[in-house]
Amino acid sequence: MAKVKLYDTTLRDGAQAEGVSYSVMDKVRIAEELDKNGIHFIEGGWPGSNPKDREFFEKISRSHLKFSRIAAFSMTRRPNTPCAQDSNLAALLNSKAQVITIVGKTWDFHVREVLKTTLEENLAMISETIDFLVKKGFPVFYDAEHFFDAYNANKDYALKTLIAAQEAGCAAICLCDTNGGTLTSSISATVKEVKSRIKAELGIHCHNDAGVAIANSLAAVEAGAVIVQGTINGYGERCGNADLIPIIANLKTKLKIDCVSDEQLKQLTHLSHFVSEISNIRPKNEQPFVGDSAFAHKGGMHINAIMKNPLTYEHLDPHLVGNHRRILVSELGGKTGILLRAKDLNYDLSKTDPQTKKILELVQALEHKGFQFEAAEASFEVLMQRSLKKFKNFFELEGFKVVIEKGKGRKITSEAVIKLKVKGVKEHTAAEGDGPVNALDNALRKALKEFYPTLAKMHLSDFKVRVLDEKVGTAARVRVLIQSQDEKDIWNTIGVHENIIEASWQALVDSVEYKLLKDRK
Repeated sequence: MAKVKLYDTTLRDGAQAEGVSYSVMDKVRIAEELDKNGIHFIEGGWPGSNPKDREFFEKISRSHLKFSRIAAFSMTRRPNTPCAQDSNLAALLNSKAQVITIVGKTWDFHVREVLKTTLEENLAMISETIDFLVKKGFPVFYDAEHFFDAYNANKDYALKTLIAAQEAGCAAICLCDTNGGTLTSSISATVKEVKSRIKAELGIHCHNDAGVAIANSLAAVEAGAVIVQGTINGYGERCGNADLIPIIANLKTKLKIDCVSDEQLKQLTHLSHFVSEISNIRPKNEQPFVGDSAFAHKGGMHINAIMKNPLTYEHLDPHLVGNHRRILVSELGGKTGILLRAKDLNYDLSKTDPQTKKILELVQALEHKGFQFEAAEASFEVLMQRSLKKFKNFFELEGFKVVIEKGKGRKITSEAVIKLKVKGVKEHTAAEGDGPVNALDNALRKALKEFYPTLAKMHLSDFKVRVLDEKVGTAARVRVLIQSQDEKDIWNTIGVHENIIEASWQALVDSVEYKLLKDRK
């Protein structure tokens, strides 16, 4: 099978996702990371549409990319407008891009209803635009918008648009499922038919409105496409674009196509998380190949089998894509999950050890109350150390008070007062915060910082509350999950109680104690 080239459009299509807004430097950082990870083409944006994209092309032209080529995107010339007078095409010429991608109409319905022009003029727009750019020395990719809908509606005209692009000298034609509603069998059949009629290299560009963009992209490759367009993590308008992360993994590991090197494949998890961080979107735990849950095992039968041979419940070695196996501790995991976690912590337990049964029973009892240690592994480590009598208290709470105050015309304020005994010394301190939990966190670390200076290097990075018994109303138990991090690690802790402050306190204490345990190792 021919080598497949990867074409990333995160910086344009991905930026159209709801809630995503990249700065110029965000786009530069993502482009540089894509280059490191072996992406052949990076679509930087539409230089004729906004100042931000124009600035991006200027800045990225000064970056020393080693692998990727930068593509600029625009549409064909406007109806009845000479190419030399079209402002969008002028912006392309000034963009310093190495490749130009032109989108054109292939669906006669769109030509009449959107462009409001004739079918003949649309063919001229495609042909003249590509010819104009090719003569300026640019490789041109032609994006055949709505191609699969167009092909079903008017096959002859849809093919005429591709032939017009091919005869004008385009380097490749990408068939677009723009509305994202075409099923995989139709994609495969259509690509095969088009390949028998078109000599230019074919690419595929799928949207995910029917939930099959990844499958459609892979099917197109198997049918003869050699360029795959998509976005990192599937970001894009409406339901998103085809997710390049699992596409790359499947091309490399399942179809045995060397679209990236083995080392670049190992960076796939990092790339996914890097782009999600820049995009300010939390990574999907369930994302194939790279999600935290992609190789997580919870059921006792699964865990037992995995330990005998990972192939029993894993379709590939997680290290190939830079991920890792996780054995979750829960009431479903049985003793095997406890033993594996204990082994990770360098504790020598066995199935017949009474301590193992004791810890399992404790986990089951706590999860019955609403605790969930699969999402709070740091709390489980603290729990295990206490259970095995390995834990030495870093401090003792004597009491705390949280005051929330709002006066007329004033903003609400939160203050926490806390009394602790640390290494035999009594500490009594107070701190304000953006809310009661933040105030408690500030007060706790303020009281401890002289004794444990490394606490200054940690902070809370996420806080979640879930009501466990909605029918009980305001008396319901709540589960608080806190994510903390320092300069090296991220960890999660949990608390459950009818009082949200007490639940938060439990999670806060576990977070601080885990940090101190970690520093002591």
